[in-house]
Amino acid sequence: MGTPEAGVLAVMPLHTISEVYGEEGLRERLRHEVAELPGRADVLAALDLAAELHRDDRYGREPYLSHLLRVAIRIVSHYEVRDAVPVIAGLLHDAVEDHAPELAALHGDSGAEPRTAALALLSERFGARVAEIVAAVTNQERDPAESSDVAHRHRRYREHIAASLDHSPWGRVVKLSDFTDNGVGILYATGPVMPRLARKYAPLTAVYRELLRRPDTPLAAHVKEYIAAQLDRADERFAAILAEEPS
Repeated sequence: MGTPEAGVLAVMPLHTISEVYGEEGLRERLRHEVAELPGRADVLAALDLAAELHRDDRYGREPYLSHLLRVAIRIVSHYEVRDAVPVIAGLLHDAVEDHAPELAALHGDSGAEPRTAALALLSERFGARVAEIVAAVTNQERDPAESSDVAHRHRRYREHIAASLDHSPWGRVVKLSDFTDNGVGILYATGPVMPRLARKYAPLTAVYRELLRRPDTPLAAHVKEYIAAQLDRADERFAAILAEEPS
């Protein structure tokens, strides 16, 4: 099936584009959304870098790049952000977490810690603000000695998110889009992955609601209301999935 005109894609839900037209449909939607955006060339350069880094990665049934594209599109389209920096950060929000060694190699500083060198490369290519946002949404490296207790890891994850986003208003915007894609889109997960993700994500909606309500979170009031409704929808889906689990 060929990709429709950009005007048709512009009114389609993002997960529908993914299901029907795949990665290329999402690419076309992003190109449409950023056509008049200052910094468009940098957005497309970030897309090229994300595509190269995540070329072999999967997000459930689809290429990982589809998830990154939806996160970026949601920021500029649904959240009405006209600043290219958080859109770029959305495309690259998992780059340091998942591909620090590759970015460090591109940076060429063989003596630096990989994540430090990776963030330095993003700063050089896309500016310090992009690197700061990506740093704020990057999860901590897993400590091999950390408890194998899943509930303990999930609690640490929530604490890290709350702390890292406390002083990063634009990091909140990127992470809200990421969480929406994971949470509202959880029904696209398959098999045992779905309840596992629901257990991990369900306690996070309260954290994100608090961050969303903050006066310095740089989104319009009606956009905040829209995101709050998305969090409500995610809660409903988590509850339905967990209700099906054996007691």
